[in-house]
Amino acid sequence: MPDEEVLEEGVLNPVKPEIQDPLLREIIDENQSKPAASRDPLEQAALLPEVEETVDCVVIGTGAGGAPLLARLAMAGLKVVALEAGGWHDPTKDFATDEKAQAFLFWNDERLSAGKDPVAFGRNNSGTGVGGSTLHYTAYTPRAQDDDFHLHRDFGAGVDWPFGYNELEPYYEELEHFLGISGPENYPWGKARKRSYPLAPLPLNGAAQLMQRGCAELGIRTSPAANAALSARYYQEGVGWREACTNRGFCQAGCNNGAKASMDVTFLPLAAAHGADIRPNSYVTEIERNSSGHVTGVVYTQNGIQQRIKCRNLFLCAGAIETPRLLLLNELALTSGQVGRNFMAHTGIQVWGTFAEDIRPYKGIPGSLISEDTHRPKDADFAGGYLLQSIGVMPVTFASQAARARGLWGQAGRDYMRDYNHIAGINILGDCLPHADNFLELAEEKDARGVAKPRVHFTAQPNEQRITAHAEKVMRQIWEAAGATDIWAFPRYAHTIGTARMGLSGDDAVVDANGRAFDVPNLYICDNSVFPSALAVNPALTIMAVSLRTADKFLEKERRRDQ
Repeated sequence: MPDEEVLEEGVLNPVKPEIQDPLLREIIDENQSKPAASRDPLEQAALLPEVEETVDCVVIGTGAGGAPLLARLAMAGLKVVALEAGGWHDPTKDFATDEKAQAFLFWNDERLSAGKDPVAFGRNNSGTGVGGSTLHYTAYTPRAQDDDFHLHRDFGAGVDWPFGYNELEPYYEELEHFLGISGPENYPWGKARKRSYPLAPLPLNGAAQLMQRGCAELGIRTSPAANAALSARYYQEGVGWREACTNRGFCQAGCNNGAKASMDVTFLPLAAAHGADIRPNSYVTEIERNSSGHVTGVVYTQNGIQQRIKCRNLFLCAGAIETPRLLLLNELALTSGQVGRNFMAHTGIQVWGTFAEDIRPYKGIPGSLISEDTHRPKDADFAGGYLLQSIGVMPVTFASQAARARGLWGQAGRDYMRDYNHIAGINILGDCLPHADNFLELAEEKDARGVAKPRVHFTAQPNEQRITAHAEKVMRQIWEAAGATDIWAFPRYAHTIGTARMGLSGDDAVVDANGRAFDVPNLYICDNSVFPSALAVNPALTIMAVSLRTADKFLEKERRRDQ
């Protein structure tokens, strides 16, 4: 087999190819005659510039976890810098009423999914840009209920929080009035409020009206939902007047008139007004420490240029994927062995039906109606519970779900989508228990920046499966009572939770009740990664409440130190 022998010999002992082009040969000869290392300083590898200035606090991430505490720290007179991986957008110019055009708001870097129920990322649960995921959240802002914080005490399952509802209640109230939450005068579930919502509820969209009808037939109580979108003009501290919601229905693709209380039109302008330095397009890669283990600074890339900033304290608020990823990459706060562990995702099954009525599911606030009658169902065979919410949905998103869940492609898909304006949905947000099989790790595969990709393992455990089965049965009954035909379910899991949980001891938690890392004295974590349990509720308001509490606890500690 002489041909193979020649090939093998050529590989092991490559023959220098003869260059036929005289110009190319001249260029190669010229390059080979140059010294091995250029003496031109412009061609040398650039060292990171020495930084003389040290700020009091660096905050990584400007979403629901980072923005409130950034404003609080700046208002206290501290010198603070926020680093945000994404850009700073102008909603009036950058946010089109077009769901495909708004894909830049999602965290689109690839995240690897594993397990029997791999979680979808991107638009489902994370964002990028000054304001983080709040740029495209649905603006549902119900409070967690008191018993959400002690599942283990009540059921012997999951993990209790190191503090309870009473610790967060004043922050819930502060947030509702600062953000301008629209909601009912009397909310029928949970502890009685000391103050009503500042604004009346937004109008019920088509799906909400049908859900209300079906629930009434079955004796299930409903209420207009609490929404972080303005039902009337509202004065925003640090911003001025914000305009009312126009009910265009594109909350998940960015609000272009500032009616939705995303961080870019609420806490971040307030922080900037008090001197906070917010740096967009700043992707953090390295967290520096001294010999005693204290954080001393952060290395980041801004617009392609590597930078360093020194700090006395670091607040890591990058979310339940990027926060543990940064900790693992920098081998930071790993003593407990809990970084990346206990990943949770709300069980969020949706049930869709077709109606004779003209619903127009793209109109109105997506989440109009809510029921928490299933918070602790009497016939439950599971720990915890769930809430019911009506759904507004944009056409491309809905078509992709129909294709995935029902296999509707080509002509069959086009035929079904002709009924899009007659389709309505309900979904749930249900508890998820921490489990050893559900965790985040660093993959061998690198992303475009040369950084190890996160791989997230998730398998729904029996408790999540039983919640999903119970909820699907209830939602199908609601749609049947409301007059729906062609009812079908779309299983899904929403939000990313856990991975750096808080607790009472560094033996089984990454941070203490105040968000401070047990083994790094000047590192704080504040986002949905610190949640010990998922909570049977949308997480945004609770993330903000924990953020304000963390800031206040930190400032209280700093004041004691100064005395």
